[in-house]
Amino acid sequence: MLIGQAWAQGAGGGAGSDMLGLLPIVLMFVVLYFLMIRPQMKRAKEHKVMIEALQKGDEVVTSGGVVGRVSKINENYVSLQVAENVEIMVQRPAVQVVLPKGTLKAL
Repeated sequence: MLIGQAWAQGAGGGAGSDMLGLLPIVLMFVVLYFLMIRPQMKRAKEHKVMIEALQKGDEVVTSGGVVGRVSKINENYVSLQVAENVEIMVQRPAVQVVLPKGTLKAL
């Protein structure tokens, strides 16, 4: 015959080699957690605290880019004064940034 006999090898390392094969997948999930999931949860928590701390008179920027001063606060909505005698109502989570006091001079 041209081809010699092929002998099957026995199971090598046992359970240890199986766990070693899973190590790269576990490491990918750990890196994913620390680089993506954890910072996103931290930002969400900070945004929630900022939304809960809103007060009348705060100057804010909404997610749509509208800048105004908080005139009324509801459980779910915030009224913003965007110009003289002009108020709009937005949802509380739409507020993205609280500006330093005195930023808006025109209102």
